[in-house]
This record gives sequence, C-alpha cells and structure tokens, in this order.
Amino acid sequence: MPKRPLPSPGPLLLALTLITAPSLALAQAAPASTAPGAAAAAPKRVVDVLGTKFDGEIGVAGQRLQLNGAGVRFRAVFRVYAAGLYLAQKAETPEAVLSAPGPKRLNIVMLRDIDANELGKLFTRGMEKNATREDFVKAIPGTIKMGEIFAAKKKLASGESFQVDWVPGLGTVILINGKPAAEPIKEPEFYSALMKIWLGKDPADANLKEALLGKVPPPGNETGT
Repeated sequence: MPKRPLPSPGPLLLALTLITAPSLALAQAAPASTAPGAAAAAPKRVVDVLGTKFDGEIGVAGQRLQLNGAGVRFRAVFRVYAAGLYLAQKAETPEAVLSAPGPKRLNIVMLRDIDANELGKLFTRGMEKNATREDFVKAIPGTIKMGEIFAAKKKLASGESFQVDWVPGLGTVILINGKPAAEPIKEPEFYSALMKIWLGKDPADANLKEALLGKVPPPGNETGT
C-alpha cells in the first residue's frame, strides 16, 4: 500500500516555530555572566580619613585623576583640616608632583571653624618659607589675589572645603565649596609656591606631606560604596 505524504505544518504551528526559535537561540547564546548580580558594577573606591571621605577618582578639566594620597593637618593636638591630592599618575616626590603634566587638584576639607583671612595669611607665610626669593616675587600678584579670596570668605566652617586646581592653559583655579572663587591665577610660580606649603622642605605638617605623597596610609580605612 503506498505511503501517504506527511501533512504540511498548519499556519498556527508555523507561526509558533518562527516566534520561539529566535528566543531559544538567544537563550543558548547568552553568557553565564548574565546571572543575577554577576554584571554588577565594581564599588567606587572611597578613602575615609578620620571621617572625611575622598573619592578615589575624580574629574578635573575633562581628565580623570586618581587620589595620590590623603591625610590630616594637625596643629598641636587639634585637627585643622583633611587634604587629598589628585594627579593623573602616581607621584612620590614634590618634584614629581610639580612637574606632572595635566590637571591636578588639592582638595581641603575643614575639620574645625577657622578665620579665612587668618588662613590666607598662614598660607602666605608658608609660601615665603618654602619658595625661592625669585619665585616668591613672581608669585606676589597671585598671593594678593588669594588673600582677597579668603578675606571675602571671612570664615571657613567645619565641613566646608576649598580646592586648588592646576589647569594647563589657565593656571591656578581656587574654588570654595567646589565653585570658582575668582579668575585663574596664571603665573606658574604661584602654583609651585602654594603647593610647597604642603610639599616643601619646611611643610605645614610633615606627616601630612608624607600622606599626600602616598608614602604613608591615611589615618582611616579605605572603603567601597
């Protein structure tokens, strides 16, 4: 008896095949990493310095900078401020910091209330102690402008911050609580003299200098958020 040909698939069966086939192929091709939680982003690095948190990475003038080091400025037994230095590449000497290309940032967070005008005067004395006479003379216009910035602020309260940015092509940008406080100070000698307050031969705090250069761990715990 001759065999009958198999019936052709009906329209409904054909439609189901077309719908399920791509889904099955995608499921087979999906990597194991798509399991729940497998693709979660790595936690952001945060460095805790006695309660003050510094991001491990920030952006300045369109470039990503890494936290080079962070520490606390002590005066006698009192905590005055916490500071973090950001660079594009790791630097362990003052010379390497100052000669490093690209943007840089020193972020300072106050740990107690302080007269801003007095802080400006202390910075000026620190610059004069550490800069050469020639460089300090060239830095005088910028030093005067810095004094005006702090005199206008009058007081920096605990928790407030200011930043010292070096931006190639612009110069030194001083920010108060993240906002530019004045026009950039163009003289490179000013930036060098200012940074030597913390990194010079006679720094404001020797332990803070070592911490900013990444030679000693910050007084706190590194965490992730």
